Amino acid sequence: MGFTERQEASSWEIFNLDLPLYSVLFYTFILEKEPAAKNMFSFLKDANEVPRGNSNLNAHAEKVFGMVCDAAVQLHTTGEVVLKDITLGVVHSQKRVTDPHFVVVKEALLKTINEVVGDNWSEELSNAWEFAYDELADAIKKTMH
Repeated sequence: MGFTERQEASSWEIFNLDLPLYSVLFYTFILEKEPAAKNMFSFLKDANEVPRGNSNLNAHAEKVFGMVCDAAVQLHTTGEVVLKDITLGVVHSQKRVTDPHFVVVKEALLKTINEVVGDNWSEELSNAWEFAYDELADAIKKTMH
């Protein structure tokens, strides 16, 4: 279970076509499910709503989605996910990220990708993104102290 190369490329490319829109959508989905999560993100902490045109928000969303795509590539080529940024565990520990937070982000990611690909959404694509995200989340959790 994983991405085909076409799914990988098309989902990621479409997401990047309108990064500002999809970034706002992603964080909106997170905050709809878990409003208190806004305090975990410096670019959301003092905002009443998800800010549009915020370069830090866009960069963070791009990093999250990029890491999931990278996880998919690693799973496809080596069968495992190895973190390229070993500080992720420390950062997630400092922010007191717990298992339910990972679930909220996964749900927001899936809803966002569903919006991104529109009619091309399928159970296969959903499962591929979910599998890649779960493996990435497990790799991050292993580095948390």
